[in-house]
Parts: sequence; structure tokens; C-alpha cells
Amino acid sequence: MAPLYTRTGDDGTTGLLGPGRLPKHHPLFEALGTLDEASAALGLARALCQAPQSAELLPQVQRDLYTLMAEVAATPENAPQFRKLDPPRLAWLEAQADALAALVPLPGDFILPGDSHAGAALDLARTIVRRAERRMAGLLDQGMVTNPVMLPYLNRLSSFLFVLELLENKQSGKTLSLAKE
Repeated sequence: MAPLYTRTGDDGTTGLLGPGRLPKHHPLFEALGTLDEASAALGLARALCQAPQSAELLPQVQRDLYTLMAEVAATPENAPQFRKLDPPRLAWLEAQADALAALVPLPGDFILPGDSHAGAALDLARTIVRRAERRMAGLLDQGMVTNPVMLPYLNRLSSFLFVLELLENKQSGKTLSLAKE
């Protein structure tokens, strides 16, 4: 087994997938950390979810986030070999969100998170995905990443998680709490 720690980051830098290191405070690592946080939040949600669709779809989305993280962590010359998010994968996510939306009534107003444990965890994951989207927008704007599917995928993922939250709330038998009384 490899050692648990390498000490190579003790100088405040982190290696890329390819030659080179960047400071740990670099915006690229802020984006990577947020994507990692989103995957962890999805793992928590997956552990709480009851709907069979959640058990099937959430691991696939987590794997998508890992492939996205690999592409972001790669040097520009190595990034294409890690590129897995493409227009067909974006279409897949949209199709999943549409299929889930057909199973639940969409509220006419904002909902308050917390109607079920799983729904609350999915809502937390959704907000982290939104932050990841903002971080990725900055990287794209600065030319640090170039895959045009990254932002639309994260944007659709937040919508997907909202609909999955509605499904989990329905599965739990709870009535939605709306922001307006």
C-alpha cells in the first residue's frame, strides 16, 4: 500500500495531472475542492435516499464529477485525455432530470429545505454544485479550462438535484414546505 502522506504539499503547493505544481490557494484548486465537496454531499444524500432512482443515478453523477475533476486537475496539454463530459453525457443528464420531473408535481414557488432527510441532503448538494459552477465559470473565463460542456453540465446537475429532492420528499410522504405561506 502507498504511504498515507507524501509531504510534497507541505510547501503549500499541489501537483497537477502532468508536470508542474500550483499554490494550494490557486483558483483551480478552489474549483476542485468545491467539486470534491459536491461529490461528498452527494454521497451523504445517496446514503439517505429511499427512491430507487436515487440509488441508480447518484453514483453515476458522482463518477461524472470525478471525471470532471480529473480534467480540471490536468495540465492543459493533458486535459484532453481526461475529457469524458461531452454533449451526449449532458443530454443523458437532461433526460434523467426530465424523467424525474414527470414523476413529481413541480412547485409554483420556492420550497424550504428540510421536508425529508434525503431531500435536505440533496438540497445541500445542489447549493454546493451551484458554487462549483461559479468556480468553474471563473476558470473558463480565464482560459484555465476549455471544455464547453462543464458549465452546462453543472447547471443541469443543480436542476436534476432539485427534482430528485422533490422525488425524495414525495417518497417520504412529506408535504412540501413553501417559502410563501
